Amino acid sequence: MSRSFNKHPYIEVNASHPCFKGWDQIGGQIRAELENGGSKGSIIVIECYQGVLHEELGPELQNSFPEFRWIDAEEAMLSEEGIEAMIRPDLTDDRLFGYMTRLVMDDFFDRAKIELIRLSIQEDPFRPCIIYGTGASLIPEHYDMLIYVDMARWEIQLRMREHLVDNLGVKNRWEEDWMLFYKQGFFVDWRVCDRLKKQLFEKIDFLLDTNERSNPKMVSYQAVLQGMDQALKQPFSVVPFFDPGPWGGQWMKENCDLDRSRDNYAWCFNCVPEENSLLLKIAGEMIEIPSINLVFRDPAGLLGDPVHARFGDEFPIRFDFLDTMDGGHLSLQVHPLTEYIQEKFGMTYTQDESYYILDAKEDACVYLGLKKDVNPDKMIEDLHQAQKTGTFEVEAHVEKWEARKHDHFLIPAGTVHCSGENCMVLEISATPYIFTFKLWDWGRLGIDGKPRPINIRHGEKVIQWDRTTEWTRKELINRIETVGSGDGWYEERTGLHEREFIETRRHCFTEKVSHQAVNSVQVFCLIEGDEIIVESPDKAFDPFVVHYAETFIIPATLKEYTISPHGTSLGKECCTIKAFVRS
Repeated sequence: MSRSFNKHPYIEVNASHPCFKGWDQIGGQIRAELENGGSKGSIIVIECYQGVLHEELGPELQNSFPEFRWIDAEEAMLSEEGIEAMIRPDLTDDRLFGYMTRLVMDDFFDRAKIELIRLSIQEDPFRPCIIYGTGASLIPEHYDMLIYVDMARWEIQLRMREHLVDNLGVKNRWEEDWMLFYKQGFFVDWRVCDRLKKQLFEKIDFLLDTNERSNPKMVSYQAVLQGMDQALKQPFSVVPFFDPGPWGGQWMKENCDLDRSRDNYAWCFNCVPEENSLLLKIAGEMIEIPSINLVFRDPAGLLGDPVHARFGDEFPIRFDFLDTMDGGHLSLQVHPLTEYIQEKFGMTYTQDESYYILDAKEDACVYLGLKKDVNPDKMIEDLHQAQKTGTFEVEAHVEKWEARKHDHFLIPAGTVHCSGENCMVLEISATPYIFTFKLWDWGRLGIDGKPRPINIRHGEKVIQWDRTTEWTRKELINRIETVGSGDGWYEERTGLHEREFIETRRHCFTEKVSHQAVNSVQVFCLIEGDEIIVESPDKAFDPFVVHYAETFIIPATLKEYTISPHGTSLGKECCTIKAFVRS
């Protein structure tokens, strides 16, 4: 039956802040702020994240400021040819992978063009102007108001799929393949925009939310900062994002109350702060911001000092769902070793992961590790031939294991693996989530009708050929041990492997149980039971209710909290699994 899955969790900002809706209200508030300031030659900067629809922002807002001069930041950028030449080493020729750029926003601008714009403003000092677009804050020597237009990563990707947005400084040139938009966004645009955003955090006056098309909302940035500060002092959830896939299943439709008319849902990104959003309820309205902003706001407070020291302002733990129930096998794949991802892609750590089986049918399986007598040359030859013949005998090379509910399969980088059909997987992993080298995709096409990228060339360089049947059985499957118990509860360590920096614990309980900090941010998922409640012993935060399959985050600032069955789960056993970074 359908569960009470919360698809739109939010943090209610505990103070009175107004929210301005629609372009007329927004324009009126901006004008009122300027009139209060008394400046006749006012300069307003509207700084935009990549993915904002300029054709919506400019014309709509311009109606409220007919006497203002409007300057598009793109006027001061390098030529498209110059930008393409500059970013080419980071983009590479690969369809999927590039190199994490070291560029900053200043690199995209022509200093001579900026000086000409500054001179033109000085020549007419009493005419107010609005400078808008990505990098707009770099153009004036000073400004009277800074409005930041942020954008959720998943909304950007949806716009990329529709070819609605351009990459940074270059017009739509990926006519055939939206994944090339995404690649430049991931490796270049978003890195550059985030570096500038962090510099502007304390200077922003207003946040403009245009994630929902034709429904703009603006709030003071103080309200946003207050909402983020509240999140750092309480349990919270980011907004889950569901997406179909060529192997997608049917489990999430029912258990997460999704659109039954869709063919399938393959993924749910439910704790990937680079991808997910955070909702702040301000004056009764939902304001959407990228949840990575919370990491930028206070990385030590959210992550904990030891984790911050190791990872900087990156959130290192990822939870997501992979649904193959009545679907298909995932692609056979392998993740890069640490030295490989550092050298080839500029990432500091790799995607170690695990499959926690949230649910499974009788015939469910996981492919993990290699056969005892695997022949590396033969396997690679067969993989290459499969791209021509459409046939690959997986079980001749890769070990197949039965998968049962609550099994935990550990997958350190370099291990060949994939989930089979009829599994509902909670994937617990490190965060570099696009670095998957597909070896075999069962001869199928992606949902866009194109073959998905196969990366045997990368994969063969990182496969650990000694991870065969007995090693896999001993090291990677259900390495479960009890680490504590008491009245009405017990806790088990379920992984991850010693090569992986994440620790996972399964906690089962029928009573209220006290939990303490572990010097790390903690990510939880309710894996058994309808409903639990997280509470503060000293009322430091409001009670936080969690439903089956929901994921939530406990910031490192929370030193003590309790978790207990709630609602229909009272008197029944509930279980959570949590992940944190080992000390």
